[in-house]
Amino acid sequence: MLNRFRALATRIFTPVARVLLSLGVSPDAVTVVGTLGVAASALWFFPRGEFLWGTLAIVLFVFSDTIDGVMARHSGRTSSFGAFLDSSLDRVGDAAIFGGLVLYYSRDGRQTMTAVALAVLVLGMLVSYVRARAEGLGMRADVGIAERADRLVLILAATALAGVGVGDRAVTWALWLLAVLSAVTVLQRIVVVRRQSLG
Repeated sequence: MLNRFRALATRIFTPVARVLLSLGVSPDAVTVVGTLGVAASALWFFPRGEFLWGTLAIVLFVFSDTIDGVMARHSGRTSSFGAFLDSSLDRVGDAAIFGGLVLYYSRDGRQTMTAVALAVLVLGMLVSYVRARAEGLGMRADVGIAERADRLVLILAATALAGVGVGDRAVTWALWLLAVLSAVTVLQRIVVVRRQSLG
């Protein structure tokens, strides 16, 4: 759903990418710094219930996920390793965001929501793994109703709402919804791969 906004994001961040390239910064360095920023922000702010500050910090660093790609294309330094690093570190950032929410709920002894947040973390990893494994076998599994960008926007919108006074109900509902959508996406991808394997 959000892929349609990539062209707009590219236009917005191209000037930033050019400045960083002129300073000798590599796309891979931006990827690493962005991931560390997301992980540190999520694991510092979310367990403490500081959702607004956590969301603002994460959103700031998430932009690096677009900037590094723009930098790679403009510098002609796109590579298989760069794509591998970007994809791998995306998983680290996602795990930190949902891991921070696991810690938030577990701190208050809310076992059900701790389990739901953990389920979303695991299912999110599984969504990505199923696609990667399918592609490794020469098949496609790029279907589903909960792509990574969609999951990220939904949870950050919920944490932002929680941060401006709605309370963590927004986060609770978002996690339940993401658990369902992620499970459905995994099943969709498995079905698509099975159909391809049967010819």
